[in-house]
Amino acid sequence: MKVVCPGSFDPITLGHLDVINRAAHLFGEVVVAVGRNSTKQSLFTAEERVDLIEAALHEVPGVVTVDIIDGLLVDFCRHHGAGAIVKGLRFASDFDFELQMAHMNEHVGDIETVFLPASPEYGTVSSSMMRQMARFGGDVSAFLPAVANQALVARSRDLREGLVRGPE
Repeated sequence: MKVVCPGSFDPITLGHLDVINRAAHLFGEVVVAVGRNSTKQSLFTAEERVDLIEAALHEVPGVVTVDIIDGLLVDFCRHHGAGAIVKGLRFASDFDFELQMAHMNEHVGDIETVFLPASPEYGTVSSSMMRQMARFGGDVSAFLPAVANQALVARSRDLREGLVRGPE
């Protein structure tokens, strides 16, 4: 079965890769849906995030593709022929929010959502935390794929030096 793993992935973390890897193991085919979330201030463009994800996925078994989602997740799933959505959960607060989304996606798009609990070593890792720590020069390399860490370090340095602004 083909499934969709949606998210902002700004940047992709080892926790994201863990969920994608486990979804590929369980379902065989995964489409990583990179969202353009207008309510968030992204550090990387959607296209940059796709490139980082593709570079980080080289060791994930199964068929994994990456695409940008610009509309409703249920329409994206339908377009890609996906039978379910897979979401990783870290805390109860994640569940509260994601359950509402799962109910809505089932109601408007007749698509089920499967929740995977975060692996213990990634339970506290979030992209926003990684961005915040890197912004002030913190070392987050233990939580990111090497390619994402290199990009985050470079972008954070450029932001601190006023060389660039966040893209979205």
